[in-house]
Amino acid sequence: MTFDLYRDAHGIPHLRAGDVLALARAQGRVTARDRAWQLEAERHRVRGTTAAFLGREALPWDRFARRARLEDTARRCHAALEERDPETAAWVRAYVEGVNEGLAAGARRAPEFARTGLAPGRWEPWTPFGVWLGTHILFAGFPAKLWREEVVRHLGPEAVGLFAADGPGTAGSNGWLVTGARTATGQAVIAGDPHRFIEEPGVYQQIRLACPEFDVLGLAVPGVPGIAHFAHTGTVAWAITNAMADYQDLYRERLRRTPDGVEALDPDGTWRPAPAHTESIEVAGAEGRPEEVEVIETARGPVVIGSPPPHGTTPAAGPEADPRTPLALRHPPRVTGDLGFGALLPLLRARRVADVDRAFDRWAEPVNVVLAADTEGGTLHRVAGRVPVRAAANRVRPVPAWEPGHEWTGWHETPYGDLDDGLAVMANQRGPAAPLGTEFAPPHRADRIRALLGGRPRWRAADMPEVHTDTHLASAAPLLDHLAALDGLAPAPAALRERLLRWDRRMAADSADAAAYAAVRGALVRRLAAEPAFAVLADPPAYPEVFQPWLALLPRVGLALEHLLTAPDLYGIDRPALVRAALEETAATLGEGVTWGDTHRLAPWRALPPEAPGEAPQEPGLSGDHDCVLSTSSVPGLTDLASRASAARYVWDLARREDSRWVVPFGACGVPGDPHHRDQLPLWLTGGLAPVVTDWTLLTEEDVDHEDVDHE
Repeated sequence: MTFDLYRDAHGIPHLRAGDVLALARAQGRVTARDRAWQLEAERHRVRGTTAAFLGREALPWDRFARRARLEDTARRCHAALEERDPETAAWVRAYVEGVNEGLAAGARRAPEFARTGLAPGRWEPWTPFGVWLGTHILFAGFPAKLWREEVVRHLGPEAVGLFAADGPGTAGSNGWLVTGARTATGQAVIAGDPHRFIEEPGVYQQIRLACPEFDVLGLAVPGVPGIAHFAHTGTVAWAITNAMADYQDLYRERLRRTPDGVEALDPDGTWRPAPAHTESIEVAGAEGRPEEVEVIETARGPVVIGSPPPHGTTPAAGPEADPRTPLALRHPPRVTGDLGFGALLPLLRARRVADVDRAFDRWAEPVNVVLAADTEGGTLHRVAGRVPVRAAANRVRPVPAWEPGHEWTGWHETPYGDLDDGLAVMANQRGPAAPLGTEFAPPHRADRIRALLGGRPRWRAADMPEVHTDTHLASAAPLLDHLAALDGLAPAPAALRERLLRWDRRMAADSADAAAYAAVRGALVRRLAAEPAFAVLADPPAYPEVFQPWLALLPRVGLALEHLLTAPDLYGIDRPALVRAALEETAATLGEGVTWGDTHRLAPWRALPPEAPGEAPQEPGLSGDHDCVLSTSSVPGLTDLASRASAARYVWDLARREDSRWVVPFGACGVPGDPHHRDQLPLWLTGGLAPVVTDWTLLTEEDVDHEDVDHE
């Protein structure tokens, strides 16, 4: 294999090879060299084997991965791609060969392997499918249906809307397209930032892939070939956000054990076999005693919650009998054997918006809103992905598998959106994907981005950080309105109220007023969650631990605070009294000179936490908040620490690709101590962006050490 590897000043790899297969192999090898620990952690996640080296804390995910049959689904998708699209399957295989060549060398650089005693394993042709599936299986938030079930069961169906906010979802994003009519160059600019849980190493990898067929740069997902979500080919660029579509269903199953195995009751009233087997999960430090998990699959899908009753026991008659009735997960890749990998090569080869549009016709999961523009003035605003046609009830709550009417009957046509006054804005709000979803993000980010873009007649790529970093918090209005209505306050609470009413509503890290607002908000959330009307939701059913974040009451109250404060009636709760009490509590306890950044600090997730607290770097304070354009999400009432934020920021300039910009929270390399492990963090914190270097002569060529490779 021959390829050229160059790096820029931030260590970002620029790869050049003689053909697409050599380039894919090079991408796999360089990714393994830079991100070996991340790649192997992801490979084990899809197999459900992380507890073998991470210990008992990793068991909840491993159980879910086994029960959801993630690896088997990945194998199915790979086999189907080999049959449907052998060229793309060979391309994925070349990437895997590169990973296997570079993994040992990468593991020698990564201290996590020695610390855990993990030896690098071997990637299979289906492993990238598993990485993609493991990354996105909870992306659409199907566990929210468990929460809605509890709300309906305890408070009634009308209560679902009270909590209909962008709950503890795993992902969101901002994205906007400014056409040439609104730019200084006459060519379009696309910009934005995906919001995900912040991981170290990061979930996105800046990379450039060049061969005689194409020269594309963008943000790749480590472990998956190509550049799917955000890219610039020179003549066309694209970006995505989460469409907030609902395309995963939960079915309540009636299961029974017989001498011949497990059976499930189908909608036609027939009991049919549900294949079942038991798997063992090795656990580090468990003295050789593996955990066993029963894996069952019905005609709807794998059973991810619950199990059949003992032989001879009558199954529950319906969901009202037992909220822990077994639940099966049905999602498109398990049904179709297609993860959308057929779109990846056509995207790299795209030259115009029409090419991008055709490529996204092959997209499957996750369901995204796409923006694209090309140098000929073409634009694209569409939804891409596979959403099943089925009953409306399927979208809201778990539905009974034994009753007719909940089957999938086809696939929705994916909608297209329009541009308005030369602009398109996507921020997980109701937009073109509205017919496909149930809950969407509040409109604040989208409205604010559109207002900012409308504030000047012409934009340049260099101006876009003004939008990326805006900290205005429109969702503060309901609480501030309640504060304004209070009277008869003691001097200290009255002074705090007047201070907050003068506040500019910007969640800046150095703002003491923002810290005071957040403290009042947190105190109010805790008091609301403690109200007897909501107490029935405080102790959710004993669902597996992996689903508990969607069922926790305090985060639900915090993220739905706007609705709870503005609803015409809230079960008789005296909201003014609670607001008064929260204000008084904060006035008595708020420290002098405390700023938002003192408590609102970055809290990245690491597969392997530091051995001792002192080993973790002191993470910085952040500006922004959940509903700011600069979306840095904490959990009001529980913690100000931010675990979700911009996993990358990008600006694609269609006039001159070299005027494009990008940044990630940490760096290009996943190896602790490497110069490029955290070197982009200062830029990311201030809203700065690193230059996209396209001139090969301005890059530093790196020797490709062919001897430091594992060969078959």
